[in-house]
Amino acid sequence: MARKKIERNISFDDEKNLYYVTLNYGKDESGKRVKPTKTFAKIQDARKALIEFEANKAKKNIVFPSSTKFKDYAIYWLDDIKSLKCEMTTMYGYRNIVNNHLIPYFGDCKLQDLKQKPINKYFKKKDEDGLSKNTIRKHYDLLKDILKNAVDEEIILKNPLDKIEPLKIDKKEMNFYTIEQLNKLFEVIKDDRMEIVVKLAGLLGLRREEIAGLKWKNIDLENNLITIAEARVQAGKKIKDKGTKNTSSYRTLHMPDDIKDILLKIQRKQKDQKNILKNSYNNKGYVMAWENGEPYRPNYLSDLFKKTVTDNNLPPIRLHDLRHTFASVANELGVGLYDISKALGHSQIGTTSEIYTHMFDKTHKKTISKVADAFKETEKNKE
Repeated sequence: MARKKIERNISFDDEKNLYYVTLNYGKDESGKRVKPTKTFAKIQDARKALIEFEANKAKKNIVFPSSTKFKDYAIYWLDDIKSLKCEMTTMYGYRNIVNNHLIPYFGDCKLQDLKQKPINKYFKKKDEDGLSKNTIRKHYDLLKDILKNAVDEEIILKNPLDKIEPLKIDKKEMNFYTIEQLNKLFEVIKDDRMEIVVKLAGLLGLRREEIAGLKWKNIDLENNLITIAEARVQAGKKIKDKGTKNTSSYRTLHMPDDIKDILLKIQRKQKDQKNILKNSYNNKGYVMAWENGEPYRPNYLSDLFKKTVTDNNLPPIRLHDLRHTFASVANELGVGLYDISKALGHSQIGTTSEIYTHMFDKTHKKTISKVADAFKETEKNKE
């Protein structure tokens, strides 16, 4: 005997001995009516499910059934949502996490089936695989953002990450050189092609991308000024020339004589190369360039700096850590946080404070000394 309707939206199959509940979601975007069914062994369970469904529908507390898989939605999120808002380097990091971690684990899972338990298991596995807490936190934030977008687009009802507590991020210890160590570095790179790179980072606090993107048109040798107006960024093998990180990063800095002398040498050398190569010289106007005028890759500067430090048995730091060194030395010499922030090109002084304050005074000597001095003064007044 065929399935027979016994109540509104409930039918019974006497061969399978099951009750079928029709869940009428209404029409989807294409105008097609969506009416999936659920089966139950008992009539009371079928009635309860129908009542709950219709109550949630009245409250608009349901979403249309979707077969969208995580891998398809994650790629859509990357290509059509985030790529319009994020820088190339940020997207490079996102794609690495999505393609190498999230899709291999969740790829074939339907978005609507993605619950807390498998997500918690994912984070546990990444911890067992040896990923740092900070890296796992990046995975957490990225996955949460993907699923938030799915909620906004009404593909899923709730974001399972809302009920999963994120790992606390461990603050990284800042690496930087003392004045003595920086002087030692200056000695070993004298007259080397890395000399200008090291001094732009260590004496002016420039970012690697700002050094790689520095052009002669932004250097005023007559008035000893360097304007940071462009950057050259790299994500994997892709390189992009762009403006500065933000409006605050666009800044004009005083040029010390030492840096000016090095730039004049580079300028003369490039002029000689132009005369030798003539039309074969690729005159793109970069300071950091090969003999044929082609600009250096940003990653190459980092690699060359690492080799310089290693070959000369200096304490291991990254090229970016010279920027931290600039901030540390400036603070040690009594420069205020506001001026350090402006020189570094931070958008807000709070950014500088968050990054460097704990590094500037780890023992809180200034604060404690002021309190102690206040009590000493009180004691003197009593005498």
